Amino acid sequence: MAQTTKRADFEAVFPKLAEEILGHAKKYNLPDNALAWFEKSLYANVPGGKLNRGLSVPDTGLALLQKPLTDEQFEQLSVLGWLTELLQAFFLVSDDMMDGSITRRGQPCWYRQDGVGFVAINDAFMLESAIYLILKQRFRSHPAYIDLVELFHETAWQTELGQQCDLITAPEDKVDLDNFSMEKYMFIVTYKTAYYSFYLPVALALIYLERATEENLKQVHDILIPLGQYFQIQDDYLDNFGDPAVIGKIGTDIQDNKCSWLINQAIQRATPEQRAVLDASYGRKDAAEEAKVKAVFNEMGLEKVYQDYEEKVVGELREKIAAVDESKGLKKEVLEAFLAKIYKRTK
Repeated sequence: MAQTTKRADFEAVFPKLAEEILGHAKKYNLPDNALAWFEKSLYANVPGGKLNRGLSVPDTGLALLQKPLTDEQFEQLSVLGWLTELLQAFFLVSDDMMDGSITRRGQPCWYRQDGVGFVAINDAFMLESAIYLILKQRFRSHPAYIDLVELFHETAWQTELGQQCDLITAPEDKVDLDNFSMEKYMFIVTYKTAYYSFYLPVALALIYLERATEENLKQVHDILIPLGQYFQIQDDYLDNFGDPAVIGKIGTDIQDNKCSWLINQAIQRATPEQRAVLDASYGRKDAAEEAKVKAVFNEMGLEKVYQDYEEKVVGELREKIAAVDESKGLKKEVLEAFLAKIYKRTK
């Protein structure tokens, strides 16, 4: 995009928003210790990440208007951006408990922090509920207020559907490759990742700026959902073939029994001998077994399979973006920016 939001400007909106959220709790005379707990949960779980989803909301506003935002537009679009980060925080606090994860953003996961434990379940609920308190307070007079509310509700539902399918398809403690399929994989990545990470921020900006026509939303959906699928497939590829020094972590999908793009591609291509290796070694917490799976991936040339997929899907996305009718209020730049961030990324 020609202009992008400065992270520092976006971050400066959060303390005021947190005060508004805590103010709602104070209305019910929440005891001081509980109020302090909620404040700590907000600051531990909402800011501090990459903020890509949140920043995408004012960035989309800039690209749609093709001029600087007014102070009010920046404030309101940034608030909507922070609400996407609240939704993300709700998902992450819950997901970390379901997965038994150890760290998040370089710190112990919230449920593993001193004295938190299963209280984190209620903390996650409160993070989600805060979204609707702020929507009511900030946007009730907006002509499309109910569209904003319904978009958040639907996006949460879609993500929860994807999470459920992921949890029951690939439990970490029970390896059964017969339970995997490319159909299940595409459902998981579409609903668990693509809607809230890619479609939601752009749809929020379109709704706020009153450009959310049925045609514009459909074009955005038809480009950003495949782009979100591509992003997750790329993530799975980098987990195995990426450089840990660049990514900043060592991939764990094989040992964690993830229903990833690579294992589904391998299942489709495996000879009986290769399938026997995959069945015996995939999802085992053992570096030697992991190495056997990686060797099968290499024998199959899955790195080249991914590279061919990437060029094909990016070509299709560019064609769809080129066909966008900008006279209806949608700008190609919005969609080009998302693609530019993802294409050929290495981390």
